[in-house]
Amino acid sequence: MHQNEIMHSQRCWKHIMNIQLYKQRLLDLEKTLSARIGQQVDQGRREFIDSAHDVGDASVADEVASEEFTEAEHNSEVLRQVRDALGRVEDGTFGTCIVDGGPIEEPRLEAVPWTPYCLKHAQRLEVAASSRTPTL
Repeated sequence: MHQNEIMHSQRCWKHIMNIQLYKQRLLDLEKTLSARIGQQVDQGRREFIDSAHDVGDASVADEVASEEFTEAEHNSEVLRQVRDALGRVEDGTFGTCIVDGGPIEEPRLEAVPWTPYCLKHAQRLEVAASSRTPTL
């Protein structure tokens, strides 16, 4: 084997190992988020059921329940993204930007392993989203 072939094999092996590490992180996140969502929904329901019949207490309970359901909704969205990332691991496209197929930067994957976008395209999407968001 030539030196170039050895170096290429080592890079491929490292890439495969990194993907397996990301896959395990994603699986752990999936498990954690699923449990957290269940707890938040249960807590929100309990707030409704256990609230006192006093108008003030009911108002506080309603606010707490609303916060629990909002957190559960946010976590559900992240869970969906984690599951999408696991799908990309399975089909061999994990770590590539879904916009142009270029590589997603390693630090970005470390921070947000479920991301489908490289930094350049994520920033463009954020700018586009902020320009569509109405302001008061």
